[in-house]
Amino acid sequence: MKVLKACTLVIIFLISFKTFSQPIDPWIIKADSINPANYYGVTVANGMIGIVSSPEPLKVKDVVLAGAYDQYGRGRVSNFLRSFNLLNMYLDIDGKRISNRNTSNLKQELDMQHARFTTSFDFEDKATVTYTYYSLRHLPFTVLMDVSITAKKDITFTGSSVMEAPDALRDVENYYNEIDRPHIVISLLTSSAKSPTGKLLMCASNTFIFTEPHGQEPRVIHEMWDNNLHLMKFNRKLKSGETYTYSVAGSSITSAHHDDPLNEAERLTIYAKLEGRERLLQFHQKAWDDLWQGDIKIEGDDQSQQDVHSMLYHLYSFVRPGTALSPSPMGLSGLGYNGHVFWDTELWMFPALLVMRPELARSMIEYRFQRLEAAKRNAFSKGFKGAMFPWESAETGVEETPVWALSGPFEHHITADVAIAAWNYYQVTQDKQWLREKGWPILKETADFWTSRVERNSPGHYDIKNVVAADEWAENVDNNAFTNAAAKANLQYASQAAGILGIQANPDWLHVAQNIPILKLDNGVTQEHASYKGEGIKQADVNLLAYPLKEITNADQIKKDLEYYETRVPTEGTPAMTQGVFSLLHARLGNSDKAYFWFKDAYIPNLNPPFRVIAETKGGTNPYFATGAGGILQSVIMGFGGIEITPQGIRQIKSALPKNWKSLTITGVGPDKKTFRRVQD
Repeated sequence: MKVLKACTLVIIFLISFKTFSQPIDPWIIKADSINPANYYGVTVANGMIGIVSSPEPLKVKDVVLAGAYDQYGRGRVSNFLRSFNLLNMYLDIDGKRISNRNTSNLKQELDMQHARFTTSFDFEDKATVTYTYYSLRHLPFTVLMDVSITAKKDITFTGSSVMEAPDALRDVENYYNEIDRPHIVISLLTSSAKSPTGKLLMCASNTFIFTEPHGQEPRVIHEMWDNNLHLMKFNRKLKSGETYTYSVAGSSITSAHHDDPLNEAERLTIYAKLEGRERLLQFHQKAWDDLWQGDIKIEGDDQSQQDVHSMLYHLYSFVRPGTALSPSPMGLSGLGYNGHVFWDTELWMFPALLVMRPELARSMIEYRFQRLEAAKRNAFSKGFKGAMFPWESAETGVEETPVWALSGPFEHHITADVAIAAWNYYQVTQDKQWLREKGWPILKETADFWTSRVERNSPGHYDIKNVVAADEWAENVDNNAFTNAAAKANLQYASQAAGILGIQANPDWLHVAQNIPILKLDNGVTQEHASYKGEGIKQADVNLLAYPLKEITNADQIKKDLEYYETRVPTEGTPAMTQGVFSLLHARLGNSDKAYFWFKDAYIPNLNPPFRVIAETKGGTNPYFATGAGGILQSVIMGFGGIEITPQGIRQIKSALPKNWKSLTITGVGPDKKTFRRVQD
């Protein structure tokens, strides 16, 4: 088999490469050679505000706020908005502005353990500059940047903090204010603007934090350049060998987050200034230390360890507890997929986060609960009962799929995906109060949807016709395997929840579940849909019936379906999460070589320089693909680690490790923060 040969070659190559390569830090990704023409930024985020790196000195590419949407541009639907770029800076040394043209030795690194991004470079023969920025984990709307300048000769420099409005915003207003107290002067550089339709007011403010005692700080000067850009700056002289350090703290917030965003942006910035740099970093670091109690430790494969840390780091960065927000396929790494929420959340990202950090998963399901009424209106408009969740969701929970995409009206499995996520949250937490108040309404309304969605043609043929499959190349097909099996699971879980809560379940739920067909081909392979004849598929569909749906539990059937559909996925142009499912199932079947091959094939061809960020497809250019990261993490946690979500909570089942892994340790699992370990036989 061609796949097996490729599998063997990849494993030999990876093991051989490891022997001759430099040590790989499990936490720090370094870029010592940066090509601006082939550069894909990496994100520092705190679950609310995301900062995307740039190859240009003292610049960031994007600042993105979770939950900030407006209609503009693509598709006549709500899109993510770029926020004010409140961390861009100018640095002039001896009258010359720093840029790519006059710097050398540019190096960057991401420290995933404490979510900080550092850049260093030399300016001519005069100075070395280092700057580090943070999206502060404990303060959802606040960021911090440190700048350090070491003089190689006597120099005079000007440091400027630049506030620039993205082009899409309108009615920009710029403000500068100084709050003078006996012990401190606070300079506030502030901007506000309306979103394209005027729906949102977007605001940002920042301030310098100096190290000198009060009264000895540099004098800050404000300059207004045009409507979209203003700055504040200061001047300083340095002797050869001296180092000067200063910081910028800033906040960005919109009327989607606060009723008074302009004043609140300034209040948050003042708060950060008076907390001081040391306390800000102390609390930020502690928050990340707490997050990393949920960790995955791989012994024997340093590159996989770093890559898995990167995947988990990004998922942690894109979600925040205590919110009703849920990540898009690209998280907070930019404007990809308009920032919309798809099944990517519930099926691909949610399970790994549910196991590692249940409080993050709770925010994701809260997002759906708060939009349940919109889902009920969606079902009503299509002539169905209960709740029908939209394929693409944004702020309000109405359907946000562009009309040219048939997935909006027809990719109905999303409704079951949401219900399954709610049930899994209960199974992991065993929180009956949550189940009664929030899980049960989701499960009940979605189960009612499926009883009205099926067509009751005959016993055993309660068909679900005219859907877009999980394999999205299969449009408007009947009895799609994943849709049917997910609907059955939804109906069964609603019945089980009713029993736990002492509520009378609708008897029609189980009756319908028992009559939804799962089709077979003549060779015994599970058929993807009624008209499927063996063509190529975009992504996993049938194989999801073994995991996560547990519709198919027979090992021989799981193997047969794997062997068939593995050869139906093209080598290019398909999303990254499919191979993660293949890897997971092979690990549970005990086939470590194939499991490791598909684990690596899921992301290695999708990596982009210089930070190994994952794109959606092999050779793709739209990172960071959090959906793929979620699928690959499931291959590690639930595949190699054997972690299983059951009605009694989290358990560990039999599975196989890759042969070059000595051990796999998963810490902080579930609400009890348990440790699960698997060692090589």
